[in-house]
Amino acid sequence: MALLNVDDALEQLLSDISVSEVENISLHNATARVLAADLVANRDQPPFRASAMDGYAIRADNVKELPTKLQIIGEVPAGYHFPDAVHNWEAVRIFTGAPVPEGADTVVMQEKTERDGAFVTIQQEITKGSNIREAGQDFATGETLLKKGTELTYRHLALAAAMNHAVLPVYKRPVIAILATGDELVLPGETPTESQIIAANNFAIASFAQTIGADIMDLGIARDDMTEISTTIEKAVAAEVDCLITIGGVSVGDHDLVQEALKRAGMDLKFWRIAMRPGKPLLAGKLGKTQVLGLPGNPVSSMTCALLFLQPIIRKMLGKKGPYKITDAVLGSALPENDYRQSYMRARTHIDKDGRTVASIFSDQDSSKLSSFAEADCVIIRPPNSPASKVGTPCQIITL
Repeated sequence: MALLNVDDALEQLLSDISVSEVENISLHNATARVLAADLVANRDQPPFRASAMDGYAIRADNVKELPTKLQIIGEVPAGYHFPDAVHNWEAVRIFTGAPVPEGADTVVMQEKTERDGAFVTIQQEITKGSNIREAGQDFATGETLLKKGTELTYRHLALAAAMNHAVLPVYKRPVIAILATGDELVLPGETPTESQIIAANNFAIASFAQTIGADIMDLGIARDDMTEISTTIEKAVAAEVDCLITIGGVSVGDHDLVQEALKRAGMDLKFWRIAMRPGKPLLAGKLGKTQVLGLPGNPVSSMTCALLFLQPIIRKMLGKKGPYKITDAVLGSALPENDYRQSYMRARTHIDKDGRTVASIFSDQDSSKLSSFAEADCVIIRPPNSPASKVGTPCQIITL
């Protein structure tokens, strides 16, 4: 039976996933969240004619000859309003951000003046209207400035705050439950037997999911026991998590019990096994309203599958655009021809003298080697049945 290719598997996986519900959160908590509605300005910015400099608010027609002496009738710092108007031969000491007094049409920067008690002398040429920010110069009330689907950065939050929004509508962070399985696993800090290893995949997957924007429910490690695995799966279902991630045990060996436990729990299997390397024994299904993704136990296989399939799940739930970003590069290593599986090869990049991104693979692509995955900054996408390729051949990469 032919294995499902990566693109078809991704299409099936995402076909019935919808964006999360909407919640309103404060600006303080909105970093990296995704707007669930357009955001319009609640006020003009600036809301009044404002000084762009520290200096003096004057009437430009009074300064036709240099030097010109004007009488200082008061001052206005930011946050205050000058109660009187500026008349001929008068000036008001003004500071950056303060409202320009009525009657004034220009702000002279203080470096062009010399003050003597209650008088100021304008010593350099000025331009009428200079150093004044008109009301609404940046944006006006009712303007749509942030669109639904925007991933909020510090720049967007600054704009939202200036628009006078203290609370923003965003998509809820999906809850991802993570269950590692296997008698061979112990937690970091514990003492393994001579036949055990330290669990690492669950921490990597949790960190990866949090980086994308999910919240985590840690289900720990379940032993290779049908009852224990089934009981733990029931916890995730009862908690109504958005996605259940299992790690290991999805193949068909005598001790690979996860797939059977999921089926007994009522999982609707979408697919199992993908024409990819690493990560062939990938499982996807749905358990009630919960999406299920069964990752392989090998560390690099597990994380590669998370990159290609868990990331799109979370991004779609969050209303983000596209599953992941693919960029162009050229090979820094010659590659042999590829077989029927799409390969994802760990590599490091550099920029050559021509400004090209060059991706060079690690010589050992064994799917158990965490050290090379940690050192890599991308994976090269090697399509099925690719011919042998020379250094400098164009390729595509996914940044890690």
